[in-house]
Amino acid sequence: MKTVLVTGGAGFIGSNFIHYVLQTRDDVQKLVNLDLLTYAGNLENLADIENDPRYTFVQGDIRDRTAVKAIFDRCDFDTVVHFAAESHVDRSIEEPEVFLTTNVVGTQTLLDAARDHWKLAPEDKYSRAYKPGVRYLQVSTDEVYGALGKTGLFTETTPVSPNSPYSASKAGADMVVRAYGVTYGMPVNITRCSNNYGPCQFPEKLIPLMIHNALDDKVLPVYGDGMQVRDWLHVKDHCAAICAVLDRGEPGEIYNVGGNNERSNLEIVRLVLRALDKPESLITHVKDRPGHDRRYAINNEKITTTLGWQPVYTFDQGIAETIRWYLDNRSWVEHVISGEYQNYYKKMYGT
Repeated sequence: MKTVLVTGGAGFIGSNFIHYVLQTRDDVQKLVNLDLLTYAGNLENLADIENDPRYTFVQGDIRDRTAVKAIFDRCDFDTVVHFAAESHVDRSIEEPEVFLTTNVVGTQTLLDAARDHWKLAPEDKYSRAYKPGVRYLQVSTDEVYGALGKTGLFTETTPVSPNSPYSASKAGADMVVRAYGVTYGMPVNITRCSNNYGPCQFPEKLIPLMIHNALDDKVLPVYGDGMQVRDWLHVKDHCAAICAVLDRGEPGEIYNVGGNNERSNLEIVRLVLRALDKPESLITHVKDRPGHDRRYAINNEKITTTLGWQPVYTFDQGIAETIRWYLDNRSWVEHVISGEYQNYYKKMYGT
């Protein structure tokens, strides 16, 4: 990993990954962040490293074949870490086409550029020889597996069964990545993570939304009975897992990345209220969203046993640090909440 393309690096997980790599990896000589800067992309997340000589930002669309090819030709990447995606389930219910074109077609565009640039004999369709040391990593989600019952865990062999336009688009992208590995011999990996939390997460997501509303004494909208269960993973642990896959992962393999922290949404909301010394009377149950998966939980045994990665953060430690970050960075939240976000919020929660 010497010259790295990170797509969607101005978003939540991508910006944390860029910080992690620049802070911990001396072998990275150049890192390029390709981001379209949609509503969830925020260059404030990267302001402290914008003058790092190893870092370059390029604004662009992963669906733009000409632009993507040009950046590969210019930078000669050996590693692609693909975060860029439309990622919010609620928005996918309203605008599924945006999710399908960005998440599936955008992924194929990147794969084509990487294959053409890395393949030693690009004109030979039978050749499976690539430049040494190259790797394409697709960052996916446990949501592609669908929903679990009260027991059980997702493994890498769990059948893909997505239930929302978002998760369907990610599953489709995963299948394209897998097909390029099988058909063209591309050195690819897929990681499927559980729910991330941590600094710089856009406040449409559960934890920052509840922190922001509680600080302003606004109602905290909870879908249905709030007993949907998720496995929570600190974003820094996720970044470390991605590096472990890039360094030691077997080409073609899928790795589940989970934090071993199952919590219900209502439990998370109550925890935030206690931490901020706010009353539970702020909780307001709203109509559940269509197709809302009841439970996700990941078995991360494969990545822990074969690659030696382990989550470092306990949930108590991680959530305390996360709440403190939002308390210390309230101006960041105010900057990212635009008029468009306020309209979206009213549309989703009716309040």
